Amino acid sequence: MLDEKQIRELVAEHGATVNEGRPVDQLIADGDIPRLAGCTVLTGKVSDSVFGDSLVTKAGKPIRLMYRNNRISTHDVNRGAIPFKDQVLALNHDHMLNLVRDVLGSSQFKIEGLLPNSTVIPAENLQLVMLENVLRLYMAESSTSTSLYQHWLQAQDSGEDAFHYAGHDLRVSELEPNGVLPYLMDTPSTKDEVDQTINAKYLFDEGICTPAQYDQIRNSSLMAFGMVSQYLKERGMVLVDTKTEHGINSEGKIVSADELYTMDSSRFWRLDEDGEIMTRDGKPVSFSKEFARGMVKEKDQQFSDDQAAEIAVRYIQGLQHLTGKAFDADLRPRDQRIIDSTNLILDFLL
Repeated sequence: MLDEKQIRELVAEHGATVNEGRPVDQLIADGDIPRLAGCTVLTGKVSDSVFGDSLVTKAGKPIRLMYRNNRISTHDVNRGAIPFKDQVLALNHDHMLNLVRDVLGSSQFKIEGLLPNSTVIPAENLQLVMLENVLRLYMAESSTSTSLYQHWLQAQDSGEDAFHYAGHDLRVSELEPNGVLPYLMDTPSTKDEVDQTINAKYLFDEGICTPAQYDQIRNSSLMAFGMVSQYLKERGMVLVDTKTEHGINSEGKIVSADELYTMDSSRFWRLDEDGEIMTRDGKPVSFSKEFARGMVKEKDQQFSDDQAAEIAVRYIQGLQHLTGKAFDADLRPRDQRIIDSTNLILDFLL
């Protein structure tokens, strides 16, 4: 395991260089990945996707290549690049996927020789179910407008005794900041430019999914949440909340579509030796993107180099706590890592 001094030295020495590199659309335009010429490239908040008519497996399944980058987004704003973030989340996701693949399924193809820290994710191009599947066990303090905490604050400030949130009726007096909820709550949200928390009825009324499809997504996710929670208990951590995305594959099955139980999509809190939530300055000791959200003081703020380095350190520390393994950084230039991984994947699938 890398200690804090080693992590800080790694970030200081190599942080700037691992952030350097061209986006995938530029690599394609420059002719460095010729088999992707003519494909569609979609740029997302923290990853870019490539798909097209020519990207089909030997078995006839459509391929989507997802390129995880170092960008960090909070409050729906891109705040800049965090050193090693792409590799950390790739390892984080791979570790968690191995725990719950049998329950949630996965769009990912298994590629012989592809390293767990590869930031290129080979997956089937699914028909996405356009919702974010959010489960909450605690009412975590959060500055995100869609959070339960912000809705609770609004109800409290308005003097209300009870409020309605994502199909759940809750009493203001029975909740407290960072406190455990009465039960594990499903609180879906839209996949819009600005996400909105909704209830299941909205999904059915808008034709986003059927009741049967939502039942499968919710029930399998509840089971996976329990499995991950049991694993984390052995690591001295608790799963606070998580967000997953899902889609329908070529066989008509609903499977997970993107990252699972990462520090970007979930909150993890440390437990003390007595199994209680560990706190620092009155706040839970957390491994999640909430640490970065707390650094945002202005709407369009970009993180400074020092802030980006500090966030990188927290990501690496969190990964080691979650997996129990030392962070194994790939220090090759980002362009080389992307090109080599893409060619390995295409050689295997096409």
